[in-house]
Amino acid sequence: MAEPQATVTLLDSLDPSVVLLTVEEAARRLRIGRTTCFRLVLAGEIESVTVGRLRRVPADALPAYVAKLRHRPAHAA
Repeated sequence: MAEPQATVTLLDSLDPSVVLLTVEEAARRLRIGRTTCFRLVLAGEIESVTVGRLRRVPADALPAYVAKLRHRPAHAA
């Protein structure tokens, strides 16, 4: 019996050799919601590229985004 497609996609998104991720895969790696990730991509906070009509996030853009977050000044409460 074949594996469910969702399981195969999840395993593929964790493969370190994958160069471009879907926005959904990027959201899973960052452990954030899909809608939040789309907003960050559209705002330019997370780098993305277009391939034809598809929007993809370079895998190395995620550590770069996290590094930017780590170096932002903390907001006063």
